[in-house]
Amino acid sequence: MKQILDIFSKTKPKPKEPPGKVVMDYREKNSLVYSSLVNLGFEIDIRELKVADYLVNDVAIERKTVSDFLSSMISKHLSKQLEELRQYKNRLLLIEGVEERELYSDSRFFDGGMHPNAVRGFLLSIVLKYKTPIIFTKNSEDTASFISVLSKRKEKEASLNVSKKHLDKKERMQFILESFPNIGPKSAKKLLEHFRSLKNIFNARQEELEKIIGSKAEIMKKIIDGDY
Repeated sequence: MKQILDIFSKTKPKPKEPPGKVVMDYREKNSLVYSSLVNLGFEIDIRELKVADYLVNDVAIERKTVSDFLSSMISKHLSKQLEELRQYKNRLLLIEGVEERELYSDSRFFDGGMHPNAVRGFLLSIVLKYKTPIIFTKNSEDTASFISVLSKRKEKEASLNVSKKHLDKKERMQFILESFPNIGPKSAKKLLEHFRSLKNIFNARQEELEKIIGSKAEIMKKIIDGDY
């Protein structure tokens, strides 16, 4: 027997809860995520964020496409961003486009022969060293859906009172050395501990550098001595 709808009932359907508010860095406005969020009906507060790309309630999100992730990993720029992101208690690194572009095989085609295990190692470092969870999304729409679900969490809003981290003298020297290909934190520290200054490192002969960092010295010396 079909249920008869009581048209005289005073019970009204619950109004649909409107989507929440998202704070977004102005550089994200040209992304497809922005248009997807608009289509979902979000109120978007566009401003310059010194750290992170999105603030959703109490969570800071750094978004990278697969290409952005790989290139910023190689340039060491992502390491700096992750360090700054730690100013937020709740934070996420969101890697977008894993359905559209393979995360590991593409990395082999970058200059320097980036091995897939180097990518895996860096992913582990993000979780273990920087204590930042990683979310992988299929595409921009999937990213917007994650943000939508996150916005429904009833938490206080994240503080906007964060800034770019200021490195001390030793950190800045190490950061400069880590910008060279294949020079990571360990190699940079070895060079600084042995030569004591950037000037001494840059003036050192290739043979002297090789004693500390081996074959990595060749490309480093080529960059130091090369013309612009």
